[in-house]
Amino acid sequence: MPRSHSRGAAHRCDVTPRAARSLGAAMLRALRRCRPGSVPLPELGPGSGPFPGLCPAWDPRAVPARGRKTRHDPPAKSKVGRVKMPPPVDPEELLVVQERYRQYRLVLSALRAEFRAEVLQKKREERLIAEGLPEELEEHRRLMAWNEEENGRQRARREERLRREEEEQKRRKSEIAEKQARKMEAFLEEKEKEVLQLQEEAKNFITPENLEARIEECLDNPRNYNFAIDKDGRVVKRTVLS
Repeated sequence: MPRSHSRGAAHRCDVTPRAARSLGAAMLRALRRCRPGSVPLPELGPGSGPFPGLCPAWDPRAVPARGRKTRHDPPAKSKVGRVKMPPPVDPEELLVVQERYRQYRLVLSALRAEFRAEVLQKKREERLIAEGLPEELEEHRRLMAWNEEENGRQRARREERLRREEEEQKRRKSEIAEKQARKMEAFLEEKEKEVLQLQEEAKNFITPENLEARIEECLDNPRNYNFAIDKDGRVVKRTVLS
């Protein structure tokens, strides 16, 4: 019957500090004997170890006291043939996530650049004011105003160009749709003509109902296709039906 290791059972055990220390020392000795190439540990008391002021009972040569494996131990029998496979990733979801991360990085870089420009502008204005150069500050403000005005003019031109391009694209789409509609209408008319022609030709088809009448008609009106023609297509010789 397997043993159950529960946290509540551990809390219910009454162990004295002296018994706990002796049990820990016994576990350390057993682990040192099991570890290949182990080195003898120094006394783990107060003030020992390479960092007495930080962690008095720690040493890099210490064997794990909680029963964990070292890097020299082989894998467990139940894990020998196990191959770690990465979790499956949906390609469509991966593309969506990558696109969103790309947009996020673009927006974040744009905000950083904007904030950096504002900070540099404020520092430059403060430096000019501190140096007592109001002319340069006024010149800079005038140039910035001209720049804003030029940006507004270029923005208006760009919006007008985009509006014209959108209208042109809509017009092209409407023309293509009309052309496709005309082609479809002509195609339907052609197919309708073919159907009407087939219906007209179907009147002369031989069916089980008119089979006897067509046989009698063929017997009453025999036709001779055994004849010869010249280069102009005239019949020059015909055999007589027997």
